[in-house]
Amino acid sequence: MTAIDRIELLTDAESLRHYGRDWTRFWTPKPEAIAFPKSTEEVVELVRWARQTGRRLVPSGGRTGLSGGAVAMDGEIVVSLEKMRALIEIDPVEPSLSAQAGMPVGELQRLAADRGLYYPVDWAAADSSQLGGSIATNAGGIRVLRYGMTRDWVRGMTVVTGTGEVLELNRGLVKNNTGLDLRHLMIGSEGVLGIVTEATVGLVQPPPEQSVLLLGFTGLEAIMPAFAQLRAGLTLSAFEFFDRRSVHHVASQTGETFPLDDDCPYYAVVEFDDPEQSSQDAALSVFESLVEAGQVADGTVSQSGAQASELWRWREAISEAISERTPYKNDLSVRVSRVPEFLNALDELVGQHYPDFEVVWFGHIGDGNLHMNVLRPQQWSVEDFHEAGRKLSPRVFELVRKFEGSVSAEHGVGLLKRDDLHYSRSAAEVELMLGIKRLFDPDGVLNPGKVVRT
Repeated sequence: MTAIDRIELLTDAESLRHYGRDWTRFWTPKPEAIAFPKSTEEVVELVRWARQTGRRLVPSGGRTGLSGGAVAMDGEIVVSLEKMRALIEIDPVEPSLSAQAGMPVGELQRLAADRGLYYPVDWAAADSSQLGGSIATNAGGIRVLRYGMTRDWVRGMTVVTGTGEVLELNRGLVKNNTGLDLRHLMIGSEGVLGIVTEATVGLVQPPPEQSVLLLGFTGLEAIMPAFAQLRAGLTLSAFEFFDRRSVHHVASQTGETFPLDDDCPYYAVVEFDDPEQSSQDAALSVFESLVEAGQVADGTVSQSGAQASELWRWREAISEAISERTPYKNDLSVRVSRVPEFLNALDELVGQHYPDFEVVWFGHIGDGNLHMNVLRPQQWSVEDFHEAGRKLSPRVFELVRKFEGSVSAEHGVGLLKRDDLHYSRSAAEVELMLGIKRLFDPDGVLNPGKVVRT
């Protein structure tokens, strides 16, 4: 019996289609098979078998990525970690949680909450995405403003490299200055250096009760001054913006009525600490000040947890509401202070070159991250629209380079941005990335064609 015979495999057409792609939908999945290892040892066997037989492996978590990082389109073996979802330990002293890489992030959050603890990295797809995938993509989400990215919470991990070697990185330590920290090399590497099989993440005490302000802005130029005033007057955990088109798409899909005047050009969901509603007066004071300054035209504040969730839904439902239009997404970032100038320049650029395209804007504007979603016209094929998006991207990325920003703030590089890496990374950096790839994966077994062209 060979190593591969001990591991569950699927080869039916529906499984190949389902597990062979992520949320981008721009590439046709064509894997050879889907493998379901149940332990680190079985992942090692898969990697060694792949080296011996010349196979290529595509690590797969929840496949909620938006850059083609989990796409298998050239006869690869997809390595699904979904059977590796066991809780290993919750340490209430540190506190931390250790689990296999296939545990959904939402489940991790609930396990922590059951013990009075909190894992603060969060995003709309948390229930679908997996711990290992969130580490491999350094997932961000809606509370980066307060808690940072996944990188800031990973205490340790077990990784199988492209040679089949098992690395135990940092072992959950809070302090460890014994040379280079390879843990941080693996975080955000998108599976091109190794497959994360287990991980330990830090936990914290839950934050105090939160309330939510939903604000309608008079214009783009009002957003960042308002953000500064809100941050000075309240303890913020999130500041998420979206445009008028986003509201219309969510309302159309859900049939719900937006709680504010829907003629404002931009909106924001602002989450802040409000234990026992002790910050309501401060929130009202800031709101009145913003209205008097002509920056905010309308707004409302949640009076309960249920109302806060209802207001959040207008931000969190956007991606699903526009998904049927197969949006061409650009996940961009600049320094926070330059966001309005950058967004104005981008709007002008798209309007000049593609005046008939509908662009939906939303993002984590409090940390400088904008999601530009160009929607596919109903009469266009996905293939033609993807090609048009690729033609638009160099103009967008040149503008990003001019503003010294990033062409991928949080979604990663994958296939979608691989050939655009040079807009945000120097030639020397790209060459070093290639060298690191060759060191950890000399035979090119892991996630071929992703991040850097080898």
